[in-house]
Amino acid sequence: ILEEKTEKFTLQNQTNLKIILDPLQEKINLFEKKVETTHKESIDYHAALRQQIIGLKDLNQQMSKETLNLTKALKGDNKIQGNWGELDLERVLEKSGLEKGREYEVQKSHTNEDGNRVLPDVVINLPDGKKMVIDSKVSLNSYERYINEEEEIPKMLHLKDHVSSIKKHVEQLGSKNYQNLYQMESPDFVLLFIPIEPAFAIALNEDTHLYNKAFEKNIVIVTPSTLLATLRTIDSM
Repeated sequence: ILEEKTEKFTLQNQTNLKIILDPLQEKINLFEKKVETTHKESIDYHAALRQQIIGLKDLNQQMSKETLNLTKALKGDNKIQGNWGELDLERVLEKSGLEKGREYEVQKSHTNEDGNRVLPDVVINLPDGKKMVIDSKVSLNSYERYINEEEEIPKMLHLKDHVSSIKKHVEQLGSKNYQNLYQMESPDFVLLFIPIEPAFAIALNEDTHLYNKAFEKNIVIVTPSTLLATLRTIDSM
């Protein structure tokens, strides 16, 4: 009787354990599959993240290089700054859809009424054979010092020097009378291109009459954001 009861009890236990363990086994299998899937997704995610980090690293290196080149240009002599300003001016013109050699000319030699040879930075070919002269040789040494100076008094001195530098260039540009070039039909003013927007904004904030004083000398100061609007206004007029 004991053996029969023991066997019956064992079978009953096995049945009960099977009822309990089978669902648990299924849940364990599902958990393993989810862990495996999550692990695979994690590997793919980290691989994609790694590629993005590498891309950001390359972009950061490129930006650092461009920033260094810009700093060198700002700290360099006026010739280096002039070349950089002309390059930035050309980029703006190209992005506007203008084609070099057709809609505009760079460093094209002209002769004024006195027989002297002059070399405008850019000459825009407007409709009806008209021309528009753009100059981009503005010294930004003082602006670079102003940006990097932390002491308040020297900072203000650099700002005044920056404003004076723009005024000086306006005087020099006004004396060249590009608008009166021999055999060039041009509006009675030229455009002075400042490649860095904040450089002009901070100077105008310091001397609110800067723009008007330049205009009195037949010079219109423009930046990358206002150049195209100015050219279109001239075109419509």
